[in-house]
Amino acid sequence: MDGRQVKYSLVALLATLGGTTASTATLLHAGRVIDAVGDTALVERTIVVDGERIVAIEAGYRKPAANDRVIDLRKATVMPGFMDMHVHLTSQQSRTSELERFKKDGTDVAIDGVVYAQRTLQAGFTTVRDLGDSFLASLALRDAINAGKVPGPRIFAAGKAIATTGGHADPTNGWADFLGGKDVGPHEGVIDGPQAAAQAVRQRYKDGSDLIKITATGGVLSIAKNGLNPQFTEEEIRAVVVTAHDYGFKVAAHAHGAEGMKRAVRAGVDSIEHGTFMDDETMQLMKQNGTYYVPTITAGRWVFDRSKEPGFFPEVVRPKAASIGPVIQGTFAKAYKAGVKIMFGTDTGVSAHGDNGREFVLMVEAGMPALEAIKSATIVPAKFLGIDDQLGTIQIGKTADLVAVPGDPLTDITTMQRVNFVMKDGVVQRNP
Repeated sequence: MDGRQVKYSLVALLATLGGTTASTATLLHAGRVIDAVGDTALVERTIVVDGERIVAIEAGYRKPAANDRVIDLRKATVMPGFMDMHVHLTSQQSRTSELERFKKDGTDVAIDGVVYAQRTLQAGFTTVRDLGDSFLASLALRDAINAGKVPGPRIFAAGKAIATTGGHADPTNGWADFLGGKDVGPHEGVIDGPQAAAQAVRQRYKDGSDLIKITATGGVLSIAKNGLNPQFTEEEIRAVVVTAHDYGFKVAAHAHGAEGMKRAVRAGVDSIEHGTFMDDETMQLMKQNGTYYVPTITAGRWVFDRSKEPGFFPEVVRPKAASIGPVIQGTFAKAYKAGVKIMFGTDTGVSAHGDNGREFVLMVEAGMPALEAIKSATIVPAKFLGIDDQLGTIQIGKTADLVAVPGDPLTDITTMQRVNFVMKDGVVQRNP
């Protein structure tokens, strides 16, 4: 019996003696448990949930009391709820996306978000970081989920991403002159210079954002030619970071080109998103500064595949998708070997919502052990978000965010794409 088992058994006994395991408890009979604490899976365990909390973890399968609810997961592996650190819940890329941004109102986008949030939760992702929206729809969605009005994952939302004029998150890229929008500024998340950068952060605070997202380089899907060029000066990024940290915000930096990444890391951003052409110098800077890397391999693979389909992307986008997409997985492999801190993230909203689990497969395919990939989507982001006292592991007293997959993901990582049980805040959302 290892240390975790002793601790769980003693606490379970005390809880039972003290009467804290009520007769209305939910008992999960789990064939295997990956708790994201230790380095091995536990076998044949009962996880006892009372209300929103895990109140006991016991060896064997506890015999239920008269009113207990039993969920049979004896052929499954139970894990903490997954966390995707890069999604866009209120949109999804398609052949018609370029036109839809002119046709959809905020109400349309908000309803789309409700649908996509439920798909994400059903795929086992109980917490996400939404890194850019329109109409502030992700903030409204976050609040509706928190209020119990609609089902979905716990959301940490950036709101409108911050760009420079013509940058990857400038919402007016590709607009005809008669449509206006040429004088967008910090309110719309478009800045030029440190003062405007600080103002844009303060506007996100006013909007109710949880964090800040900047587009430090060009991007794949924006209606602009260059996907790699640095689009902020280091001084502008530093103004964003200093102001953001004053407000308790972390800063995520979209970046494909190495120079833009280096400026962002030196200026103090908390995470690099995509990191496609990350070089050795950038990796060393990230290690020195403690900067996290969110690879989004799924999105890279997806845009590369779509680039082969004539007419799927606008012609200015297609060559970027073809050249940038296939590089990300190789960059991830190098960054992992170099010891860069990695968090799970998919950029879902580019690829289809609900397919987030594919990222686990691609990470393992690139050389990360399955258990590390699972921890990159559980305890690692929980610590980054500062919620590891409540989430990210299966431990007594933690919030009951639990998922299960059939079989053993440590021997077959593709099972992560076949989630068949989801519990969030102690409430069953999906049950085999």
